Amino acid sequence: MRALAGSSMKPQDTIPIRSMTPTPPTDLEHRLAGIQLLLLDCDGVLTDGGVTWSSDGVECKTFHIRDGLGIRGWQRAGGRTGIITGRSSRIVERRAAELGIEFVRQGIDDKFAAADEIIKECGLSWEQTAFMGDDLPDLPVVTRCGVGAAVADACTELREAAAVVTSLPGGRGAVRELVERMLRARGGWEAIVSAYIAPGVGVSAGRDLGRA
Repeated sequence: MRALAGSSMKPQDTIPIRSMTPTPPTDLEHRLAGIQLLLLDCDGVLTDGGVTWSSDGVECKTFHIRDGLGIRGWQRAGGRTGIITGRSSRIVERRAAELGIEFVRQGIDDKFAAADEIIKECGLSWEQTAFMGDDLPDLPVVTRCGVGAAVADACTELREAAAVVTSLPGGRGAVRELVERMLRARGGWEAIVSAYIAPGVGVSAGRDLGRA
């Protein structure tokens, strides 16, 4: 701290000078910035975990539009995406196809082995992979990958093990929250936003992102 030259300020009145040096990124931000592959559980992450059966025995799920837009933005930025889930449902295949999700593994008991297979197929490493889950079957992947994430309403054990715990619960925008954080870490979120606010560009940006 220093007083202004020629002033009558007393030492106790001195004004602290703030450093203009940018705050260095944290280790977590470095890891977020290095993610190339985003893998997701479905039930409890892309949905709220509830399952509804129609009268003719068809399983129904509800997905959040903001999660879809987040996945589209992630893909637009060059990221790859996959779903690994213990259940099997035609609606998951349909939602994945709608969003252009590259990898879909259903009816999986060993999520670690499924994730390892996808990572190798992509030619990437575990450190370049993020996985988001909500319950105990997701623990092996969450604790191994570069960024393990848990939704806000995940089980206690998963939240304690995860590097990132979202503020939003599963099926309510948690995936979008993680995507935004990863893109901000690599400096790519502003490009997604500007595509919507630039005059005359919003419509084409919406077309590029497709249906969410």
